[in-house]
Amino acid sequence: MTIRNQRFSLLKQPIYSTLNQHLIDYPTPSNLSYWWGFGSLAGICLVIQIVTGVFLAMHHTPHVDLAFNSVEHIMRDVEGGWLLRYMHANGASMFLIVVHLHIFHGLYHASYSSPREFVRCLGVVIFLLMIVTAFIGYVPPWGQMSFWGAIVITSLASAIPVVGDTIVTWLWGGFSVDNATLNRFLVSIIYSPLF
Repeated sequence: MTIRNQRFSLLKQPIYSTLNQHLIDYPTPSNLSYWWGFGSLAGICLVIQIVTGVFLAMHHTPHVDLAFNSVEHIMRDVEGGWLLRYMHANGASMFLIVVHLHIFHGLYHASYSSPREFVRCLGVVIFLLMIVTAFIGYVPPWGQMSFWGAIVITSLASAIPVVGDTIVTWLWGGFSVDNATLNRFLVSIIYSPLF
């Protein structure tokens, strides 16, 4: 049996024929360019963020006295921990870049126009949630930048009339940024991909 005949006999198998139809011989329009791949690339970046975040969370200690040391432990003592941390940190930046390119592509091709208004509104909500998630993910390492970033950004809510101070107290979990704040932010970063 020749190689050509072997290939055609494999394609008659249901699994191979399905893979061939969806991965190799997939029909695509002739005007398809690299710009069309940024939505899928954003999804891949999200999966990388979730996977590396889960492995980092396995070694992270969510306590104000131990959080920074647990990051140092990940970097020095965990096998490949430095790679996980840098993949997670740089993956967040890459995710934001890819999403911005995806937004630029949508604006350039007027993908927001009728009948896609709902898709545009949903995209704006997802983008805002992504920005909030990026900020929340900045806090768990609990270095000086994380601590003061948490104070400054959460204190912005105090500018809201009447309920601002209540919102800040709720975000902090008390009257100052402390262990409750770190735990709240860590739990919310773990559950944010579900939204």
